[in-house]
Amino acid sequence: MTEPVDHKIVALPTLLERVRALRAAGRSVVLCHGCFDLVHPGHIRYLRFARELGDVLVVSLTSDDAIDKGPDRPYIPQELRAENLAALAFVDWVVVDPHPTAGELIETLRPDVYVKGREYALMHDPRFVRERELVERYGGRVIFHSGDVVFSSTRLIQGRERDEDLDECRLRTLCSRGDINVTTVRAALERLAGRRVIVIGDLLREHYVSCDASEAAADAPVLSLQQLGVTSYWGGALALALQVRALGAVPVVVTAGADTPSERVLVPAEFGLKLHALPMRRDLPERRTFVADDAKLFRVSAGACQPLDSTWERHAEALVREHLADADLLIWCDHGYGVVTPGLVGRLTPLARARGVLVVGCAPGPRGDIGVLEDADLLVVTERRLREALHDMSTGLPSATWNLLHRTRSRRALVSLHKRGLIGFDGQPEQAGAARSSAPAHAATPQRLRSEFVPSLATHYVDLLGAEEATVASAGLTLATGGSLAMATYVAAGAEALAAARLGRTCVSVGDLRAWTATRAELRPQSQFLPDAATIADIAALAPPLAVAAATE
Repeated sequence: MTEPVDHKIVALPTLLERVRALRAAGRSVVLCHGCFDLVHPGHIRYLRFARELGDVLVVSLTSDDAIDKGPDRPYIPQELRAENLAALAFVDWVVVDPHPTAGELIETLRPDVYVKGREYALMHDPRFVRERELVERYGGRVIFHSGDVVFSSTRLIQGRERDEDLDECRLRTLCSRGDINVTTVRAALERLAGRRVIVIGDLLREHYVSCDASEAAADAPVLSLQQLGVTSYWGGALALALQVRALGAVPVVVTAGADTPSERVLVPAEFGLKLHALPMRRDLPERRTFVADDAKLFRVSAGACQPLDSTWERHAEALVREHLADADLLIWCDHGYGVVTPGLVGRLTPLARARGVLVVGCAPGPRGDIGVLEDADLLVVTERRLREALHDMSTGLPSATWNLLHRTRSRRALVSLHKRGLIGFDGQPEQAGAARSSAPAHAATPQRLRSEFVPSLATHYVDLLGAEEATVASAGLTLATGGSLAMATYVAAGAEALAAARLGRTCVSVGDLRAWTATRAELRPQSQFLPDAATIADIAALAPPLAVAAATE
């Protein structure tokens, strides 16, 4: 039979209806299953061989969410993979399977013949063993293709450099699937204004030391630097709060300050924030980064962890409770210096969620512990920190993320791959669009996570300082104002890209993001390449970077 390509891609109920009609007419059905990320000559021969074994060939392909072959796989979105297969004349129907294996489809469809490549003939993978047993149980046949020409999609993809055209195609597919366009993104940004946010975490001082590295040491073969100047920034929870404010929300900060007049009064006087700095430290933790010609040379950190004792915990808890009644979002920002404690998290997170406040957790830097931030609606973490927290450097990223969500009883995770992009993982796909539940996020057995992958939107990288705060604030606020995981991931990717393009710590404003949307091709129909007057005005209004430098020495 010959059908238009779009008619050959069918949903499972339609496929079952057609197969029943074929069986009533005495015709046989052949099934092939796989990812088909890049359709290569090996696939062509395999599918042509399969078609000759029966009257109708059905090809099922693993959906994007069910593929666990790496952070940026599948390489081709499921819609395009389905089109590629449907375009083959000897393929009758294509169906996208949401499961990681063909087991469920085999039980439902009961194909007469199930065809696999020759590499499966001696394979003892329990997933294929189950598929084979299912087919043979009802009297079907499993046949292996000879595989005279062997290719590997994975090896072919690993040998390719990043394809910008394909990245654009993937972005367009994500935007189409998630209803992400100029109108919806700008509407999401407008909803951020005036939202109440509580930020709890450590307060840090960060210093960028600009140097001239042209000198050479006379007495030893070491790097010799001439200091030119020092620019100081507020870091930690205050930096995150400043980023929240730049997006139009109203932040309240609960942190630990130094018991010195200069440190106590400078922060609220300079930035006009509602800040509760418990005077429990002698000195604030500091990080000093040495920079020459815009390149970071090394970093020196000072300051010990000083956890809140029971008295200070009660003070911090009382301050947070004062602001929970009208809060939309609570963010835990654990830099590992002692403000974020298990006791505080254990008492305040359930209370916040019971009051309908969305809870986000992040643990930037090497000292923070993402595993302490339990029962969160969203965890934001880099891939490296996630793997370090789990002591797992080899498991596939979806599996590692599931382990983190299961361990912390959290619901979603946003994992930054930096120059490769962002992935949003949903630990409760069955509850998508439903009200948040107070029940634990996971059962005892592993499950697949629904994921949204956004390739890096940055044109160039200058400095990642501030990128994590931009990601946390934009994603958390988007979710707190009713945005989807796909929208939150996309907006966060845009904020991260803007922050990474600037040297030092600057905030990405809502004006920056609004103007940025006007430059994004994937947000507009392919026919709309010429900007209108409103778009030109938005680009012209691109706000200058909002610096958060506290002082220049």
